[in-house]
Amino acid sequence: MTTGGWIIMILSVGGVTGFFLWTLYMVLRNRERTEHMHSVLEEPPDVKEDR
Repeated sequence: MTTGGWIIMILSVGGVTGFFLWTLYMVLRNRERTEHMHSVLEEPPDVKEDR
């Protein structure tokens, strides 16, 4: 692989890894505010559906 290819590959893999680590840090740092985190599969408590 050429030098340019190595630079592009290192930047892209490093960017994705950095973004993953940043999001992991943000989620783990905000553990006390977990009541505001909802799954996509769960219905939020403030939504009342007519059943």
